[in-house]
Amino acid sequence: MATKKTPPRLAPAPPMCGPCNGTGEVARPVRVGRKRRPVGEQAGICLACFGTGEATD
Repeated sequence: MATKKTPPRLAPAPPMCGPCNGTGEVARPVRVGRKRRPVGEQAGICLACFGTGEATD
């Protein structure tokens, strides 16, 4: 009778960053004009995780 091989155990994944949901990017509204109306969003790196997507202590 052949023995069964067990799959290797993987390390648990690090927790995701809250502000960017693990993507490493956050969107900021872009405002233009005298009345400062919003026209769209601009993406930038997340300052909480510095673009890694992993939560820090």
